[in-house]
Amino acid sequence: MYAIVEIAGHQFKVEKDQKVFVNRLATEEGKKVSFDNVLLIGDGDNVTLGAPAIDGAQVSAKVLKHLKGDKVIVFKKKRRKGYRVKNGHRQALSEIVIEGITASGAKKAAPKKETKKAEPKAEAKPAAKKAAPAKKATAKADDLKKIEGIGPKIASTLVEAGIATFADLAKAKPEAISEIIAGVRGNHVTDTWPKQAKLAAEGKWDELKKWQDELDGGKA
Repeated sequence: MYAIVEIAGHQFKVEKDQKVFVNRLATEEGKKVSFDNVLLIGDGDNVTLGAPAIDGAQVSAKVLKHLKGDKVIVFKKKRRKGYRVKNGHRQALSEIVIEGITASGAKKAAPKKETKKAEPKAEAKPAAKKAAPAKKATAKADDLKKIEGIGPKIASTLVEAGIATFADLAKAKPEAISEIIAGVRGNHVTDTWPKQAKLAAEGKWDELKKWQDELDGGKA
């Protein structure tokens, strides 16, 4: 059995016991993590498609270790301008091992019911129902840009790593946050971000605003 699943903003084809390198996850080493945005499951000749995700399907994995990828050199040059800039980048990654693929509640793909004309219409209704949970998921995400020092690029990077709410950010350690946003250009001070997020999660906006007026780019 294999599955195509979205992990940290990228799609992977995975099988049981397979090791995969993904963008840095907020989960600690040795702990288990699950991904429910499963797009396809294949088991021999049987293939199940999602619309876009398969309802009830899940891929479970275990975080083996956190590491950095190979260095990538980015060199920019402008002819006759004397402009040369050389930067290096190492992507923050997590190595995980796939422990299981669960397909409970999954609905069969449309090609299995080609002989029945009424079936495609019946499948259109579950697809519409599946779209509703996706809206709920985005509604639960918080605007991380309200934290002093976090811009649009950093906010999207944190969401891809699994930190989508103020509560998630409040639980993260500054060192782990720095590793996640290592690829974002600039000098970012993450020391106060979890404390700011905790105030935001508790709805203490007046206290947070007063403190942010004293901060400079997230630095006390």
